[in-house]
Amino acid sequence: MKSMMSTAPDGPTGLRLTETPTPVPGPGEVRIAVKAAGVNFPDVLLTRDLYQFRPARPFAPGGEVAGVVEATGPGVSGVQEGDRVLAGGVSGGFATHFICRAEAARKIPDSMPFDEAAAFMLTYGTSHYALKDRAALKPGESLFILGAAGGVGAAAIELGKVMGAKVVAGVSSDDKARFCRELGADETLVYPTALDKDGMKALSAEIKRVCGGDGANVVYDAVGGDYAEAALRAVAWEGRFLVVGFPAGIPKIPLNLTLLKSCQIVGVFWGAFTMRDPKRNAAHVAELFEWYTEGKIRPRITARFPLERAGEALALMEGRKALGKVVLTV
Repeated sequence: MKSMMSTAPDGPTGLRLTETPTPVPGPGEVRIAVKAAGVNFPDVLLTRDLYQFRPARPFAPGGEVAGVVEATGPGVSGVQEGDRVLAGGVSGGFATHFICRAEAARKIPDSMPFDEAAAFMLTYGTSHYALKDRAALKPGESLFILGAAGGVGAAAIELGKVMGAKVVAGVSSDDKARFCRELGADETLVYPTALDKDGMKALSAEIKRVCGGDGANVVYDAVGGDYAEAALRAVAWEGRFLVVGFPAGIPKIPLNLTLLKSCQIVGVFWGAFTMRDPKRNAAHVAELFEWYTEGKIRPRITARFPLERAGEALALMEGRKALGKVVLTV
């Protein structure tokens, strides 16, 4: 099989196209002939040794794939050769073949093309778990999303609207704001590319103004850095602040803010949730597929690259220039 391997902790430039024997699935495993692979910000972190997990090199990044089950190992049930599936993990997706546990390979709707399937589960799964389980988002509440034009942010816009919230999309450019309005955001807010103390206060006041009332009932933070404190200062009484990602850096939060607002800071680790509570996750996935087939949600793929150009795809993510989802085609 062919894989784009990370050979050094150099990010996108450290990827090399490598050919190795096609793996044989072991007991309880399936081999998927990959048709498309999703590209996500954690893939960038993996290739720079900045993620919470560090696979041994050389390894292929890529945490989500879609394709056809090509072979099954002993003891497999529930899926069979020829099934159209999506699957995921920490790494291994930037390749022509992908090995996973049979239970991790989920059949996709007949109407779902492979590229959308590869762009589906990580972003919608993360945002669904964040908004439904961790924030308990209610109809009529205000939801402010930092990094709203990225993969998880775009999914949060759509899911927030499905759940009946007023959605305010926070982004770093006018182009991204237009993209978010096309996704259904009720309001957009363009924040500066850097913040000082005065800028932090101004951004907080603007978030409150756009969200209305006392501020945002729920903040979805997929950015981190100084933007996190500005958004937390804009949380309404008994609001919920969702910690999703840190492309702008890990923030240092003054905890007195949680006391003054009687609010919660809530971590969102969807990957661990899927392993700790697979039954509940299966119910979440079923709901997401239902919303997809009803036309309520759909991945917005704005860039496609062939497998051998995976480095370019990662560079697009690292430069925070991607809108919606980026996909590799195999």
